[in-house]
Amino acid sequence: MKNMKKALAMLLALTMILALCACGSKTEAPAATEAPVAEPDGPVDYASMSLDELKAVLTTVTDGKLTVATSPDFAPYEFYAVVDGTPVLAGFDVALAGYIADYLGLELEMVPIDFDGVLNELAAGSVDLGLAGLSPDPSRMDAMDFSDIYYQGGQSFVTVQSKADLFPDLASANKAEYSIGAQNGSIQMDLANENTPDADIVPLVKVTDIIAELLGDKLDGAFIETAVAVNYAQSYPELAIVLDVPYDVEGSAAGVCKGNEALLAGVNMAIAAAIADGSMDAFVAEANEQSTGEIIEGLLEE
Repeated sequence: MKNMKKALAMLLALTMILALCACGSKTEAPAATEAPVAEPDGPVDYASMSLDELKAVLTTVTDGKLTVATSPDFAPYEFYAVVDGTPVLAGFDVALAGYIADYLGLELEMVPIDFDGVLNELAAGSVDLGLAGLSPDPSRMDAMDFSDIYYQGGQSFVTVQSKADLFPDLASANKAEYSIGAQNGSIQMDLANENTPDADIVPLVKVTDIIAELLGDKLDGAFIETAVAVNYAQSYPELAIVLDVPYDVEGSAAGVCKGNEALLAGVNMAIAAAIADGSMDAFVAEANEQSTGEIIEGLLEE
Protein backbone atom coordinates (compact mmCIF):
# COMPACT_ATOMS: atom_id res chain seq x y z
CA MET A 1 0.00 0.00 0.00
CA LYS A 2 2.82 2.31 0.94
CA ASN A 3 4.61 1.52 -2.32
CA MET A 4 1.41 2.23 -4.27
CA LYS A 5 1.13 5.64 -2.58
CA LYS A 6 4.74 6.42 -3.55
CA ALA A 7 4.03 5.44 -7.15
CA LEU A 8 0.96 7.65 -7.30
CA ALA A 9 2.90 10.56 -5.83
CA MET A 10 5.67 10.16 -8.41
CA LEU A 11 3.13 9.92 -11.23
CA LEU A 12 1.43 13.12 -10.06
CA ALA A 13 4.74 14.95 -9.83
CA LEU A 14 5.71 13.83 -13.35
CA THR A 15 2.35 15.01 -14.72
CA MET A 16 2.90 18.49 -13.20
CA ILE A 17 6.43 18.73 -14.62
CA LEU A 18 5.19 17.84 -18.12
CA ALA A 19 2.39 20.43 -17.83
CA LEU A 20 4.89 23.12 -16.83
CA CYS A 21 7.18 22.22 -19.70
CA ALA A 22 4.27 22.43 -22.11
CA CYS A 23 3.37 25.90 -20.82
CA GLY A 24 6.97 27.07 -21.09
CA SER A 25 7.34 25.92 -24.67
CA LYS A 26 4.18 27.64 -25.93
CA THR A 27 5.09 30.06 -28.79
CA GLU A 28 3.61 33.54 -28.92
CA ALA A 29 1.73 34.64 -32.04
CA PRO A 30 3.92 36.95 -34.14
CA ALA A 31 3.22 40.63 -33.53
CA ALA A 32 1.25 42.33 -36.23
CA THR A 33 3.42 44.54 -38.46
CA GLU A 34 2.37 47.86 -39.98
CA ALA A 35 1.04 47.60 -43.48
CA PRO A 36 3.53 48.99 -46.03
CA VAL A 37 2.73 52.40 -47.47
CA ALA A 38 1.24 51.94 -50.91
CA GLU A 39 3.26 53.48 -53.70
CA PRO A 40 1.28 55.62 -56.14
CA ASP A 41 0.34 53.88 -59.34
CA GLY A 42 2.08 55.77 -62.13
CA PRO A 43 3.23 59.41 -62.08
CA VAL A 44 1.81 61.93 -59.63
CA ASP A 45 -0.86 64.15 -61.14
CA TYR A 46 0.34 67.51 -59.86
CA ALA A 47 -2.11 69.37 -62.09
CA SER A 48 -5.02 67.97 -60.07
CA MET A 49 -3.62 69.14 -56.73
CA SER A 50 -4.91 72.14 -54.83
CA LEU A 51 -2.65 75.16 -54.44
CA ASP A 52 -1.90 74.26 -50.81
CA GLU A 53 -1.01 70.70 -51.81
CA LEU A 54 1.33 71.98 -54.51
CA LYS A 55 3.03 74.41 -52.14
CA ALA A 56 3.74 71.50 -49.78
CA VAL A 57 5.68 69.56 -52.44
CA LEU A 58 7.29 72.39 -54.42
CA THR A 59 11.05 72.37 -54.77
CA THR A 60 13.14 75.18 -56.22
CA VAL A 61 16.83 75.81 -56.89
CA THR A 62 17.02 77.79 -53.64
CA ASP A 63 14.56 76.91 -50.89
CA GLY A 64 11.92 79.58 -50.46
CA LYS A 65 12.92 81.46 -53.63
CA LEU A 66 11.78 81.51 -57.23
CA THR A 67 14.87 82.20 -59.37
CA VAL A 68 13.93 83.63 -62.76
CA ALA A 69 16.31 84.41 -65.63
CA THR A 70 15.40 87.17 -68.08
CA SER A 71 17.02 89.10 -70.92
CA PRO A 72 16.29 92.82 -70.41
CA ASP A 73 16.68 93.91 -74.03
CA PHE A 74 13.20 92.99 -75.17
CA ALA A 75 10.75 95.79 -74.40
CA PRO A 76 7.88 95.58 -73.56
CA TYR A 77 8.60 92.04 -72.27
CA GLU A 78 11.62 93.01 -70.15
CA PHE A 79 13.79 96.11 -69.95
CA TYR A 80 14.98 98.71 -67.45
CA ALA A 81 12.66 101.65 -66.80
CA VAL A 82 14.55 104.68 -65.52
CA VAL A 83 12.65 105.91 -62.46
CA ASP A 84 13.98 109.11 -60.83
CA GLY A 85 17.33 108.40 -62.46
CA THR A 86 17.50 104.80 -61.26
CA PRO A 87 17.16 101.83 -63.62
CA VAL A 88 14.44 99.44 -62.44
CA LEU A 89 13.81 96.06 -64.04
CA ALA A 90 10.40 96.29 -65.73
CA GLY A 91 8.19 94.72 -68.38
CA PHE A 92 5.24 92.36 -68.34
CA ASP A 93 7.47 89.27 -68.02
CA VAL A 94 8.97 90.78 -64.89
CA ALA A 95 5.52 91.62 -63.51
CA LEU A 96 4.33 88.09 -64.26
CA ALA A 97 7.39 86.65 -62.49
CA GLY A 98 6.43 88.61 -59.37
CA TYR A 99 2.83 87.41 -59.60
CA ILE A 100 3.89 83.77 -59.92
CA ALA A 101 6.27 84.05 -56.96
CA ASP A 102 3.60 85.65 -54.75
CA TYR A 103 1.01 83.09 -55.86
CA LEU A 104 3.29 80.21 -54.88
CA GLY A 105 4.43 81.83 -51.63
CA LEU A 106 8.02 82.29 -52.77
CA GLU A 107 10.51 85.16 -52.73
CA LEU A 108 11.37 86.39 -56.23
CA GLU A 109 14.97 86.56 -57.41
CA MET A 110 15.48 87.92 -60.93
CA VAL A 111 18.66 87.08 -62.86
CA PRO A 112 19.26 89.52 -65.76
CA ILE A 113 21.36 87.82 -68.44
CA ASP A 114 21.64 87.76 -72.22
CA PHE A 115 19.17 85.61 -74.16
CA ASP A 116 21.61 82.77 -74.79
CA GLY A 117 22.31 82.76 -71.06
CA VAL A 118 18.61 82.32 -70.25
CA LEU A 119 18.53 79.17 -72.36
CA ASN A 120 21.81 77.87 -70.96
CA GLU A 121 20.89 78.48 -67.31
CA LEU A 122 17.60 76.66 -67.78
CA ALA A 123 19.31 73.73 -69.50
CA ALA A 124 21.82 73.53 -66.65
CA GLY A 125 19.09 73.62 -63.99
CA SER A 126 20.64 76.72 -62.41
CA VAL A 127 17.37 78.69 -62.43
CA ASP A 128 13.74 77.73 -61.89
CA LEU A 129 12.19 79.74 -64.72
CA GLY A 130 13.08 81.66 -67.82
CA LEU A 131 10.78 84.56 -68.72
CA ALA A 132 12.15 86.21 -71.84
CA GLY A 133 9.46 86.14 -74.50
CA LEU A 134 10.13 82.45 -75.04
CA SER A 135 8.18 80.55 -77.67
CA PRO A 136 7.51 76.90 -76.81
CA ASP A 137 9.48 75.57 -79.75
CA PRO A 138 9.73 71.75 -79.84
CA SER A 139 13.48 71.97 -80.46
CA ARG A 140 13.92 73.42 -76.97
CA MET A 141 11.93 70.80 -75.11
CA ASP A 142 14.94 68.60 -74.39
CA ALA A 143 16.41 71.45 -72.35
CA MET A 144 13.32 72.76 -70.58
CA ASP A 145 9.61 72.33 -70.05
CA PHE A 146 7.11 74.98 -71.12
CA SER A 147 4.18 76.49 -69.30
CA ASP A 148 0.87 77.34 -70.89
CA ILE A 149 0.84 80.36 -73.21
CA TYR A 150 0.48 83.59 -71.24
CA TYR A 151 0.71 86.11 -74.09
CA GLN A 152 -0.37 85.79 -77.71
CA GLY A 153 2.12 87.41 -80.04
CA GLY A 154 3.43 87.21 -83.58
CA GLN A 155 6.54 87.58 -85.71
CA SER A 156 7.47 90.38 -88.09
CA PHE A 157 9.98 91.32 -90.75
CA VAL A 158 11.36 94.79 -90.11
CA THR A 159 13.40 97.19 -92.21
CA VAL A 160 13.75 100.97 -92.50
CA GLN A 161 11.29 103.25 -94.28
CA SER A 162 13.68 103.93 -97.16
CA LYS A 163 13.87 100.19 -97.97
CA ALA A 164 10.26 99.19 -97.31
CA ASP A 165 9.44 98.92 -101.01
CA LEU A 166 12.19 96.33 -101.49
CA PHE A 167 10.27 93.74 -99.49
CA PRO A 168 6.72 93.18 -100.78
CA ASP A 169 7.00 89.57 -99.54
CA LEU A 170 9.43 87.31 -97.71
CA ALA A 171 10.74 85.82 -100.94
CA SER A 172 12.04 89.28 -101.86
CA ALA A 173 14.33 89.23 -98.82
CA ASN A 174 15.83 85.87 -99.75
CA LYS A 175 18.70 87.25 -101.83
CA ALA A 176 22.44 87.01 -101.32
CA GLU A 177 22.90 90.79 -101.54
CA TYR A 178 20.78 91.38 -98.42
CA SER A 179 22.02 91.23 -94.84
CA ILE A 180 19.27 89.97 -92.55
CA GLY A 181 19.54 90.15 -88.76
CA ALA A 182 18.09 88.05 -85.95
CA GLN A 183 18.81 87.47 -82.27
CA ASN A 184 21.21 84.60 -81.70
CA GLY A 185 19.54 81.46 -80.32
CA SER A 186 16.04 82.84 -80.83
CA ILE A 187 12.96 81.72 -82.72
CA GLN A 188 13.59 84.68 -85.00
CA MET A 189 16.93 83.16 -86.01
CA ASP A 190 15.10 79.97 -86.95
CA LEU A 191 12.67 82.03 -89.01
CA ALA A 192 15.53 83.82 -90.76
CA ASN A 193 17.14 80.51 -91.69
CA GLU A 194 13.81 79.13 -92.86
CA ASN A 195 12.63 82.12 -94.89
CA THR A 196 15.85 83.75 -96.09
CA PRO A 197 18.47 80.96 -96.37
CA ASP A 198 20.15 82.59 -99.38
CA ALA A 199 20.63 85.93 -97.65
CA ASP A 200 23.58 86.91 -95.46
CA ILE A 201 22.09 86.07 -92.06
CA VAL A 202 23.70 88.06 -89.24
CA PRO A 203 23.28 86.72 -85.67
CA LEU A 204 23.37 89.38 -82.97
CA VAL A 205 23.26 89.03 -79.19
CA LYS A 206 20.67 91.70 -78.40
CA VAL A 207 17.65 93.16 -80.16
CA THR A 208 19.12 96.61 -79.45
CA ASP A 209 22.09 95.61 -81.62
CA ILE A 210 19.71 94.64 -84.43
CA ILE A 211 17.93 97.99 -84.25
CA ALA A 212 21.23 99.87 -84.24
CA GLU A 213 22.45 97.92 -87.28
CA LEU A 214 19.19 98.59 -89.15
CA LEU A 215 19.33 102.30 -88.41
CA GLY A 216 23.03 102.39 -89.29
CA ASP A 217 22.36 100.79 -92.70
CA LYS A 218 24.41 97.70 -91.82
CA LEU A 219 21.37 95.43 -92.05
CA ASP A 220 18.73 95.46 -94.77
CA GLY A 221 16.09 93.72 -92.70
CA ALA A 222 15.50 91.69 -89.55
CA PHE A 223 13.15 89.20 -87.96
CA ILE A 224 11.76 90.57 -84.67
CA GLU A 225 8.87 89.56 -82.40
CA THR A 226 5.90 91.75 -83.30
CA ALA A 227 5.22 93.39 -79.91
CA VAL A 228 8.91 94.25 -79.62
CA ALA A 229 9.02 95.57 -83.20
CA VAL A 230 5.99 97.77 -82.57
CA ASN A 231 7.63 99.15 -79.44
CA TYR A 232 10.83 100.04 -81.29
CA ALA A 233 8.90 101.56 -84.20
CA GLN A 234 7.23 103.94 -81.74
CA SER A 235 10.64 105.09 -80.54
CA TYR A 236 12.30 105.11 -83.98
CA PRO A 237 9.95 106.30 -86.76
CA GLU A 238 12.61 105.36 -89.32
CA LEU A 239 11.73 101.69 -88.75
CA ALA A 240 9.08 99.97 -90.85
CA ILE A 241 7.26 96.76 -89.96
CA VAL A 242 6.60 95.50 -93.47
CA LEU A 243 5.58 91.84 -93.19
CA ASP A 244 3.90 89.37 -90.89
CA VAL A 245 5.96 86.19 -90.66
CA PRO A 246 4.05 82.89 -90.49
CA TYR A 247 4.85 80.89 -87.39
CA ASP A 248 3.06 77.85 -85.97
CA VAL A 249 3.35 78.84 -82.30
CA GLU A 250 2.40 82.47 -81.88
CA GLY A 251 2.66 83.08 -78.18
CA SER A 252 4.99 83.22 -75.21
CA ALA A 253 5.41 80.70 -72.41
CA ALA A 254 7.59 80.42 -69.34
CA GLY A 255 10.54 78.06 -69.60
CA VAL A 256 10.53 75.77 -66.55
CA CYS A 257 13.48 73.78 -65.22
CA LYS A 258 13.26 70.37 -66.88
CA GLY A 259 11.48 67.67 -64.88
CA ASN A 260 10.13 69.91 -62.10
CA GLU A 261 6.52 68.86 -62.65
CA ALA A 262 5.21 70.33 -59.39
CA LEU A 263 6.64 73.74 -60.28
CA LEU A 264 5.27 73.49 -63.82
CA ALA A 265 1.79 72.80 -62.43
CA GLY A 266 2.11 75.72 -60.01
CA VAL A 267 3.24 78.10 -62.76
CA ASN A 268 0.34 77.07 -64.98
CA MET A 269 -2.06 77.63 -62.07
CA ALA A 270 -0.60 81.10 -61.50
CA ILE A 271 -0.77 82.01 -65.20
CA ALA A 272 -4.42 80.94 -65.37
CA ALA A 273 -5.18 83.09 -62.32
CA ALA A 274 -3.32 86.12 -63.76
CA ILE A 275 -5.29 85.88 -67.00
CA ALA A 276 -8.62 85.28 -65.25
CA ASP A 277 -8.33 88.17 -62.79
CA GLY A 278 -7.16 90.66 -65.44
CA SER A 279 -3.65 91.01 -64.05
CA MET A 280 -1.97 89.91 -67.27
CA ASP A 281 -3.77 92.57 -69.31
CA ALA A 282 -2.76 95.16 -66.72
CA PHE A 283 0.88 94.02 -66.84
CA VAL A 284 0.96 94.37 -70.65
CA ALA A 285 -0.69 97.81 -70.57
CA GLU A 286 1.71 99.09 -67.91
CA ALA A 287 4.75 97.70 -69.73
CA ASN A 288 3.68 99.31 -73.01
CA GLU A 289 3.29 102.65 -71.24
CA GLN A 290 6.61 102.39 -69.38
CA SER A 291 8.50 101.39 -72.50
CA THR A 292 7.61 104.67 -74.23
CA GLY A 293 9.47 106.59 -71.51
CA GLU A 294 13.13 106.62 -70.59
CA ILE A 295 14.39 103.05 -70.67
CA ILE A 296 17.61 101.06 -70.88
CA GLU A 297 17.76 97.87 -72.92
CA GLY A 298 20.54 95.43 -72.27
CA LEU A 299 22.55 94.45 -69.23
CA LEU A 300 23.45 97.36 -66.99
CA GLU A 301 27.14 96.49 -66.78
CA GLU A 302 27.34 96.99 -70.52
